[in-house]
Amino acid sequence: MSRSAARMIAAIALCLTGAVTTFHPGGLSAEEQKRHHALSLIGKPQYAPDFKHFDWVNPDAPKGGTVRVAAFGSFDSLNPFSIKGEVAAGVQSLIYDTLMATSLDEPSTEYGLIAEWASFPDDYSSVTFQLRESARFHDGKPITVEDVIFSLQALKKAHPLYNLYYKNVTGAQKTGDRQVTFTFDMKGNRELPQILGQLAVLPKHFWDAKDAKGKPRDPAESSKEIPVGSGPYKIADVEMGRSVTFQRDENYWAKDLPVTRGFYNIDKVQYSYYRDMTPAFEGFLSGQFDFWGESSANRWATRYGTKAVKSGLIKKEKLPHGRVAPMQAFVFNTRLERFKDPRVRQAFNLAFNFEKLNKSLFYDMYVRVGSYFDNSELAAKGLPEGRELEILQKFKDRLPPEVFTTEWKNPKNEKPGDFRKNLRKAIGLLAEAGWTLKDGILQNAKGERFTVEFLIDQEIWKRIVLSYAENLKKIGIEATARLVDSAQYQRRKEKFNFDIIVGSFSQSHSPGNEQREFWGSAAADKNGSRNVIGIKNPVIDELIEILVQAQNREEVIAATKALDRALLWNHYVVPQWHLPFVRLAAWDIFGRPSKLPSQSPASVISVWWIDKDKAAKLKSQRGM
Repeated sequence: MSRSAARMIAAIALCLTGAVTTFHPGGLSAEEQKRHHALSLIGKPQYAPDFKHFDWVNPDAPKGGTVRVAAFGSFDSLNPFSIKGEVAAGVQSLIYDTLMATSLDEPSTEYGLIAEWASFPDDYSSVTFQLRESARFHDGKPITVEDVIFSLQALKKAHPLYNLYYKNVTGAQKTGDRQVTFTFDMKGNRELPQILGQLAVLPKHFWDAKDAKGKPRDPAESSKEIPVGSGPYKIADVEMGRSVTFQRDENYWAKDLPVTRGFYNIDKVQYSYYRDMTPAFEGFLSGQFDFWGESSANRWATRYGTKAVKSGLIKKEKLPHGRVAPMQAFVFNTRLERFKDPRVRQAFNLAFNFEKLNKSLFYDMYVRVGSYFDNSELAAKGLPEGRELEILQKFKDRLPPEVFTTEWKNPKNEKPGDFRKNLRKAIGLLAEAGWTLKDGILQNAKGERFTVEFLIDQEIWKRIVLSYAENLKKIGIEATARLVDSAQYQRRKEKFNFDIIVGSFSQSHSPGNEQREFWGSAAADKNGSRNVIGIKNPVIDELIEILVQAQNREEVIAATKALDRALLWNHYVVPQWHLPFVRLAAWDIFGRPSKLPSQSPASVISVWWIDKDKAAKLKSQRGM
């Protein structure tokens, strides 16, 4: 959950328990020994306080050049923190710094950026950050404690996501010239110091002032005004809804810090917007964009036979990663009556023939998602045992009985006849839930048909949904696909105005407070929350709190597996697929570190650079 910069030597016992650790060099006072240059929820950070740079960057990477990137949909705001409006790509990540920086190579680890160090008591009831004296906003004004306190208050007001994420933060006060202390309403939450470390710091003086038209600025409102930040880039040019260009700040205050050496090597980053993926991809192949992260297996297999790829002008590769696989899925809106019964939701999964889809559309590239924490030690496997079983036993009367008797697995369609059996089972479950198949049409006791609309915002999903719809028709469900533009899609999603959407729930290696946003009852009815499913399950709520209050790594793993199992057996989604690597195609103009960071290997804008010789050679070969 952070970005790295320091090795720690701590007591072996602390490492074994997974406690947040830090390096304590000899000769420091007791107070100084509580100052953590880095925080980790998984063992000890890799780098010591005196490290010079991460070993997965080139600290002497050349600066310069322009990178052109395709973006999709549109945008009408440059304020990334408000629930209102659709924000331009790159704004939050490129122009705002946070108190600490997330490691791209170490799971759930972060190092000081705006903050020099963090300190907290043994019971995790508060955290104190010491701000760097050199920290500055783009307008040259220093970053102060008042800015940090303002930022917390503003973000909690601006978006329900932040309000939930920082739910346990009850106070923020100045405790020194450059020190700010956050207090919590609970003890023992190991994650709270780190989630405060992720706080983006906004300039209070900018938001307190009126804009050029004399109107008050408000972080809770969308805005077309170029904001003041403190990060490595500034917004240089905007064509609202069509493009946004970022210029590297040569006077960036943090450019010589160990956590940023070798980063942000590209002078200009230009995002150009497209309504549709197809012309954008054609634009990449024709040289309008410099790299392309491929999301389509079909395109990856069939559309890269161009002369530029064959001659090596475009490099096409798979970059392995060590991230937790996101739960990408067809997501039910359980606020709707027809999706309240888990048997109905399970029937939808039985009618999804992943194996056929993988072969016919995806060239057998994908692995089906089998957990909300797949590709990690956090995924529930087999039957619950040990500490996980102890946790689940508390809720035995309120959980599906299969949690304790059957390993959860997606339905398989490997042998001839498997899919017919799954469809028969689906029809049986629907009948148990009050839906009867009559003359090929599924209807309830009132004679109402079972119809469903899949809301999508990309053409690429249409073919997939229509293939799924053919299978749903076999069990009497009438399914349609509704393609809308990105702005309309976002509005409908935020207001939970949909039947089924395609969702993706990204996880870290150390889940905690953010689970309240994904599955917590308090988030279910808050527009814009990440609980798009609408889960209101007291058992899920209690399991989340057990996870949030886990005191060591073993407890985190057990609580996460218990939560995973409870989510799976409630059939809230129809799991889709994931890849253990990133598909990336790029024109051969880049240099990059010999070692790529495990959590983000395709960090082109962050740690790659323009190789002038390669760029000149490409220009010559293309006759430009």
